[in-house]
Amino acid sequence: MLAIVGLLLGTAMYTLSAQTEQRAREETQRRLEQARDALIGFAVANGRLPCPANGGATGVEAETTPGIGDCSFPYNGFLPAITIGFQPVDAQGFALDAWNNRIRYAVAQTLNAATCVGGPPTLPHFTNKTRLKQNGLSCQPNTNDLLICKSTQTAPAPVPGNCGPASNSVTNANPSGTVVAVILSTGKNFASATAGAGPDEAANLDGNSVFISHTPSPAGAPGGEFDDMMIWIPVGSFYGRLATAGVLP
Repeated sequence: MLAIVGLLLGTAMYTLSAQTEQRAREETQRRLEQARDALIGFAVANGRLPCPANGGATGVEAETTPGIGDCSFPYNGFLPAITIGFQPVDAQGFALDAWNNRIRYAVAQTLNAATCVGGPPTLPHFTNKTRLKQNGLSCQPNTNDLLICKSTQTAPAPVPGNCGPASNSVTNANPSGTVVAVILSTGKNFASATAGAGPDEAANLDGNSVFISHTPSPAGAPGGEFDDMMIWIPVGSFYGRLATAGVLP
């Protein structure tokens, strides 16, 4: 009898844990979507995207030269929650996911000049109101800018601008050039693996323009344990929202 009771209690605890984890992932997904909407809302109101925040400061966008949009941490910064008015936040004003980890944010910095029909573009583009309008909505991110791949475990391995095999690309065919921003939660396991639990998670923390996104995987998987969550803003959607609002062209 005691064995049966123990089995039932163990099953109930496992079920409760799984339900709690699912609710946390659903809440984090909701916050990522709210963050995306807040970024687009900021762009509509201000004519540009904000820079990522400096993790060593506060949840305010970090520019090398204030007012220019030259982001100090374009690929390894955080959602600037204070700048865009996002909640909930921690004591320093950084946006939080459901596990109380800071939400990360990356923004495209360069352009494929060949796509800009008005002549050679001036940078920064997506984070500078004047230059975004002058360069125009034909300009696409450069081919070595933000790219989202399925795994680091391919031959050849992903590098900026190329996921390796075409089947390893999540957002578009190689080369890159269609993503303007990435919004990332490092998931539940970040508390015990702050450098990433495996190569796939580590790729999202290494400060370059290549990001990895796939369904959760356990320890022992080819790319290691993975529970990161991510959404992104396609450049076409970004331009479309600004054009609809009358910000562009």
